Amino acid sequence: MAETIENLLQEMEAYARARQVPILTEAARPVFLRTVRAAAPRRILELGTAIGYSALLALRESPEAEIVTIERDAETAETARGFFRRAGENYEARATVLVGEAEKLLPTLSGAFDFVFIDAAKSRYPDFWLGVQPLLTPRAVVAADNVLFRGLVEGEGSEIWPKHSYRTMVLRLREYLRIVRAAPGFRTEIFPEGDGMAVSRRDA
Repeated sequence: MAETIENLLQEMEAYARARQVPILTEAARPVFLRTVRAAAPRRILELGTAIGYSALLALRESPEAEIVTIERDAETAETARGFFRRAGENYEARATVLVGEAEKLLPTLSGAFDFVFIDAAKSRYPDFWLGVQPLLTPRAVVAADNVLFRGLVEGEGSEIWPKHSYRTMVLRLREYLRIVRAAPGFRTEIFPEGDGMAVSRRDA
């Protein structure tokens, strides 16, 4: 089965490249995988399923975990379900795909999650952070991808005022980083690999 999963993941990478579907970049994957392994989650929440690539990576790294993943586009969500089915019953049975806006679905979820991966609309990251707080276990980890967005949020290039189409997103990502760095009970690291990943660990 492991070889089958590896082949499927490679196919998904090719699928994403051909159709310009955003998935975890090659540079960001090691950070994501290290974070998942360190968290050793039993219940995972993902905001932004896309084709299910990061969800399958998380399930591969956490054989006992289950994932609830939210995708706002119904057609994309069905594509992800198709990949989950092809991954085999052990993966499909552990993945629940919900279709809709994350802000509306988060209050309907029950139970607690010890790993959250945020990779949906960047301008909504601060809202997502607030929305997941009631769902976190005492040892929860929240990872958010693309938080540096092409160097425009922090570091090299951040002094350049972004063009209008990016302005709101960049300002909201800056707000997200301010929030997580100041959040009581959390320690946040920013990893520059890929497009930047913020990993916020909840102090037990």
